[in-house]
Formats: sequence, structure tokens, C-alpha cells
Amino acid sequence: MGRVRMSDVAARAGVSTATVSMVLSGVNTARISPQTQQRVREAAEAVGYEPNSVARSLRTQQTRLVGLVSDTIATTPFAGRMLAGANDVAREHGRLVILVDTEGDVGAERQALQALSGQQVDAMIYACMWHRVVEVPADLPEDAVLLDCAPATANRAAVVPDERAGGMAAVRELVAAGHRRIAYLDAEERFDLVASRLRREGYLQVLAEAGIEPDPFLHARAEPVAGGGRAAARRLLDLPAGRRPTAMFCFNDRMAMGAYAAAHQRGLSVPDDLSVVGYDDQQLVAAELDPPLTTVALPHYEMGRWAMEVALGLREADPAAPHLMPCPIVRRASVGPPPAQFGD
Repeated sequence: MGRVRMSDVAARAGVSTATVSMVLSGVNTARISPQTQQRVREAAEAVGYEPNSVARSLRTQQTRLVGLVSDTIATTPFAGRMLAGANDVAREHGRLVILVDTEGDVGAERQALQALSGQQVDAMIYACMWHRVVEVPADLPEDAVLLDCAPATANRAAVVPDERAGGMAAVRELVAAGHRRIAYLDAEERFDLVASRLRREGYLQVLAEAGIEPDPFLHARAEPVAGGGRAAARRLLDLPAGRRPTAMFCFNDRMAMGAYAAAHQRGLSVPDDLSVVGYDDQQLVAAELDPPLTTVALPHYEMGRWAMEVALGLREADPAAPHLMPCPIVRRASVGPPPAQFGD
């Protein structure tokens, strides 16, 4: 069977090949009725017509391709949601995403950016593994969008999680439950994480709003993994009864998992004896803990959609400041009132 041609589509739809060309390329369709456009698309699908992408790009000056360059996003737990958000928008608007994971190699990154520019992609997105400030690569086009990172100097369209507001939401959840001795299990300073600083600012702001004097002993730093959370929680639970926290806000869900383990080792129950709130809403962690963890969700899917919408010119962005994407609280079963024996 020979290759299906545009004339085959035209014959099936009962229109000229010029009409088929305009409908399928999206060019000069204002005078073509929606009914005719729909009939052409249905005819193209029925006969299995696949347009010549090279010829189409010459006519429209578009390749229908979007480049997405990342450091190690493709191997992180959150990558799927971020990529899904970007890809859903691209697919809705007839674009194909080309993903290049450079694994943090500067040379590979430069090569990828140059190659994508050579392919004349319609748009480009530069994504990071975690929220951080980056030096924008010299080869990155000026209209590229930054995803989960903010530019150190140059004005660029960018989207990042609203970490401070997320920290506030977490601590407000604990204050609303009646807690006043609330610890923050934080990442160690050596990791130099933007999220660590902003989430702590949110923590301190809510304490101030609630009239709670921050206790420096309740700010415990550790490696932001389950083992680090367990060690930090042990130190806090070993404080005298009058200083011991009744609730813990954890930098991420893995540290919260460690806090659960430390509580169980001391015969304490979550949330009867200790309330815990995490951050990230990490798949296969937060919802699977016993009891399921109340946490703050990182909006990876929403950020991916936003970045692609801006890249394709579907929404406006202010290059002067990153767009802050809300981080919603996800209520489960790890927060309760403070135990009576530890009441103020």
C-alpha cells in the first residue's frame, strides 16, 4: 500500500488539497468553517495521513518541537509529574518534547543546547532537579523558560515552588491543632538548599503570628534523609519533658519517616503522642507511612504545565521575578492535638 497523500484526505473530506493543507498546518484557517476543519481532521485520521514535518516546518517556520534540558531531573522521584505537566500542554497544542538529561555535566549541557538550537526548536525549557538559583548558561536562548530554578542575575521567565508559604501552611496546621512546642527538622547547612531557608522563614513567621517564642533547641539540622530525620528526632525526644516538642515539621517526607521511626523506638505513637508534618508529598512515602503523613505537596505537575504554557506563548510571565507556584497542604492522619501530659 502506497503512502497516503494529501489528495486522499481531500477526496474523502470533499474539499480541495489547499483547504486540507491550511487546516492541517493551522495557517490561514479564519475563512474555513469549524465544521469543515473538523471534517478534514476526521478524514486525515480515517485514511491515516501523516504530514511531512520538514515541508510543514518550511511553510510555517515552526518545527513543532520543544526542547527540555535538565540536569538530573529524569532520575528524580518528582520527574514524572514535572515532565507530565509539560508534556500534557505540548501534546494539547500539537508539540513534541525532546528531553535531554545532561546529568549535571556542563559540557553535555552546552552540546545539548547547541544541538537543540540547531534543530530550530520552537521553544526551550531549562529544568533543575531541585529548587535552586542557577547561573543561566550562555547558550540558553533568551526566551527559554526556567523550571524549578531561578536565575542568579539575568531576568528570565521562571517558576519555582512557593516554599515559604508552604512552610507556613505546615506550621499553621500544627498550631491549629493546639501545638506550641513545634520543632523544625531541617537540612544541614552544608547542602545550601534554597528550600531549607525559605521553609524555615515560613516556620518562624507562623510562630511569631501565634505568639510563640522560637526555641533554638527545637531547630534540629541533619542530613535530609530518613536516617538524618531519625537522628534529629531522637535528640529532640531526649529533651526534658518541659522542652520536648509535641509536634515536628520536617524539611521533607524522608526526614518525617525518620521521625516516625524515632517516635516508635521510644514507644510513642503518631499522632497521639507526637504530631508530624512533612514536605514534598513524595510518592511511595507520604501516603504509605502508618499513619499516612500529613504533608505539603510540591507542585511539580503544575510547574511543568506553567513552564510549557509560557514557552509556547500561551500565558504571560514577568521576567523580573520567578512565578511562585502554591504548595498545598495534603491532610492525612499524622496531626492531632498535643498529649495532655505534655500540655503547657
